[in-house]
Amino acid sequence: MVKTALDRLAVPSGSKLLGWQMLDARPEDGWLRLGFEGKSDFCNPAGFVHGGFLSAMLDDAMNQAAFVKAEGRAYPTTISMTVNYLAPAKVGPVIVEAVVTMFGKTIVFVEAKLMAAAGGVLATATGSVRMIDTAKALGGVPA
Repeated sequence: MVKTALDRLAVPSGSKLLGWQMLDARPEDGWLRLGFEGKSDFCNPAGFVHGGFLSAMLDDAMNQAAFVKAEGRAYPTTISMTVNYLAPAKVGPVIVEAVVTMFGKTIVFVEAKLMAAAGGVLATATGSVRMIDTAKALGGVPA
């Protein structure tokens, strides 16, 4: 597995709840692939994974793509995010690929796609994040 700045941080409890798993990364490109788990507890009355959980997965992946591109020196905080839901997500594993599209001094633009493990894009997202000093963001804990 490729080493990234994420290796120096504990996986946050919210990411654990979503079933976070690093699958692949190209830190120099600001690209990564993460696995998540669409749990039955996340479903709406129709039996599909609620869009809010899918949005959280996309946001998590986009922020982490920015973090690995910054080599852990700066920590991303979401400024804006747009999600497009293309198909309902069923219970089970999903994969999110996220990539930095523009890496500025303090603002980074990112995009992601969420796919069913068996194939097919279920949702896409674009976002912008503000990068702040990691030690400041994490309360003095350097990444």
